Amino acid sequence: MLKHLLGRDIRSLLAVAAASGIATLILILVQVKDVYLPARTKYGMVFDAGSSHTALYIYQWPADKENGTGIVSQAEACTVQGPGISSYADNPTRAGASLTACLDKAMTIIPVKQQRETPTYLGATAGMRLLREQNSTKADLVFAEVSKTIQQYPVDFRGARILTGNEEGSFGWITINYLLETLIKENLTSQQISHPCYPKGYEENVTAAALYDNPCVPAPVAHDPSQILTVRGTGAPAECRSAIQKLFNFTACGANRTCGFNGVYQPPGHGQFFAFSGFYSVFHFLNLTSGQPLSNVNATIEQFCAKDWKELKMVSPGMNKTRLQDYCAASTYILTLLLQGYKFDNQTWSKIQFHRQVAAVDVGWSLGYMLNLTNTIPLEAPDQVKGQRPDLWAAAVLTTCLTLAVILWTGLALGYQRRFATYETML
Repeated sequence: MLKHLLGRDIRSLLAVAAASGIATLILILVQVKDVYLPARTKYGMVFDAGSSHTALYIYQWPADKENGTGIVSQAEACTVQGPGISSYADNPTRAGASLTACLDKAMTIIPVKQQRETPTYLGATAGMRLLREQNSTKADLVFAEVSKTIQQYPVDFRGARILTGNEEGSFGWITINYLLETLIKENLTSQQISHPCYPKGYEENVTAAALYDNPCVPAPVAHDPSQILTVRGTGAPAECRSAIQKLFNFTACGANRTCGFNGVYQPPGHGQFFAFSGFYSVFHFLNLTSGQPLSNVNATIEQFCAKDWKELKMVSPGMNKTRLQDYCAASTYILTLLLQGYKFDNQTWSKIQFHRQVAAVDVGWSLGYMLNLTNTIPLEAPDQVKGQRPDLWAAAVLTTCLTLAVILWTGLALGYQRRFATYETML
C-alpha cells in the first residue's frame, strides 16, 4: 500500500516538474530581444599651439557616434608651461620637451587599453604661421621636435600642421555653434624706437628682426636684422589707435557693396555673437566681459593705454607680466576690428557676449577640429546581448526555482521508495 502511494506521488511530482520546466522554457524564449550594451567611450587629443602658449584638449565621445559625428565633450584641458612653440625657433628641442607634462597627464586620464587608438593632433596658428614666413627651416625643425615627443607616447599621432586663418575661424564657428546646440645677444649697436601702444616707462631690447611688420613700431627701412633696438613705451592711446587702423583697408568697398574691410564681402549682422579665445582673455583682463556698454569699453581701454608702466605693474600684482605690455595693442586691435571692421555700434554692441567656456567646454577652434576629424573615424557598432522584459525574466526565475524544488522532492521520494522496496524484500 505504501509503495503504491509513493509511486503515485512520484508520478505527480514528475508531472509537476515537467510542466514547470516547459513553462520556464516558454518564459525564457518568449519575447527575447537583442539588447545593445552602452557604447564604450573613445578619446581624442588636440594640441592648440598658439602664438603665446600651447594647450592640450582631451575629448571623449561614445563609439557609436550620431550621424557620423562624435558627440564630443571635453574630458580635460591642460595648459603647457612656457611660451608658444614658435618661441623655441632657436632651440626646437625645448618645444618638444615642453609638451611632456601635459602628455603625462593625458596618460592618466585615457584608459591604457585605449591609448594606442587615441587620435592625436597638433594644430599651430599665428605664431607658427609667422615663423614659417620668416624662416621655414626653423618652423620645420620645431614641428619635427614636437612630433618626435608626441610619438614617444602610446597614441595614434596623426601629424602636426599649421592652420590657415580661415580654418581657425571656421573651426571656432563650429565649436561655438555646436556647444550652443544651434581651436641674450650682444648689444652691438643701439637705437631707440617709440612704441605708442606700450605703457609709458616700459622698455625692452629687441632685435630689428623682431619688429618685422609691427604695425606700431616699423623696423628701419635699412637695418641689420641682428641689430639691437631699444623699444620704449610712450603710452599714447590716439597714436596706438591710428597705428592699428593702418592694418585695415576700410575704403576698398565699392559704393554699392557691403563689406567689412580689405574689400571682403560681409552681410549685415543679426542675432547673437560670441567672442572667445584671445577676444575673451584680453577683455577679461580689463574686466569688460560682463556686458558693459560701449562707452565704458572705450573709456576703459583709453585709460589703460595711458597708464604708466610702474602703475600698471602695481595694479596687476598677481598676474604673469610677460605679456602685460601687449594688452593695450590687443584691446585696441579688437575694438577696431569689431567697430570699424564688423560694424558694431552703440545699439548692436550688447549682442556680443564674451565667453571662455560654454557648457563646461573651452571655446576655440580645437573642438571644431575634433568634431570634423571624428567623421573620419569608423563607426563602431555597439555589442549586442539577448535580453527579456524584467517581469518575464522574474517569472522564468520563479518557475526555474519551482522546477528545481520539484526535482529535489522527486529525488527524495525515489530514495524513500527504494528503501521501502528493500525493506519489503527483506521481509
